[in-house]
Amino acid sequence: MRPLVLLWGCLVLPGYGSLVGPKEISGFEGGTVSLQCTYGEELKKYRKYWCRESGFLISRCSGTVYSGEYGQEGRVSVHDSPRQLRFEVILRNLTLKDMGQYWCGVKRVGFDKTFSVSLLVFPGISRQATQLDSTSTEDTSFVPSRSSSKPRVSIPMTRMLAPVLVLLALLLATGLAALGSYLLQWRKKAQLAMETPRKEKVHLSHLNQRTLELAPQGSFDISSPAFLIW
Repeated sequence: MRPLVLLWGCLVLPGYGSLVGPKEISGFEGGTVSLQCTYGEELKKYRKYWCRESGFLISRCSGTVYSGEYGQEGRVSVHDSPRQLRFEVILRNLTLKDMGQYWCGVKRVGFDKTFSVSLLVFPGISRQATQLDSTSTEDTSFVPSRSSSKPRVSIPMTRMLAPVLVLLALLLATGLAALGSYLLQWRKKAQLAMETPRKEKVHLSHLNQRTLELAPQGSFDISSPAFLIW
């Protein structure tokens, strides 16, 4: 009789073979949510499962997915890690219909060890954004487009052309400076070429006048060829 009482106490008492996890999880429609359930050493060898709570008067499991080699059925997967004394449940592609109460449990002889988890699913933001983008694209056939694609394209082009424009400006300034210097030198040479004969004539006239002042009167005739040479 005593062994039966001890066995019943081990199976029923909550302190034996504890199983803990989050009481509530949440996710967005179309997204993925996961949770980890940890258990005691006594539950290491038993199979773990995930199911949805159903029934009005008597609660029962529906759509149970057990851990195993694959541990996946549809959008739900259960992976057990006995060394870490925990198993992970992953729910993919959430829908609003997935909202409800679930059980995270361990299958064993007599009574299963379970705890309840509440799943909340919110409307997917990504889908709404996609629908808004599609409707805005359709409305462009009736409303003039105000997209910022042109500024996005023109800004990089301006940045690309800026160095080229600066280089062309520098080359133009250098060419103008060289042309101005050449014209200035040419003008100076032309002026020098025009002033050289005048200076020679003035110099010769000064020499003739100086010669006449220094030479005695009557020493030579002004009309003589020698004087004309001077």
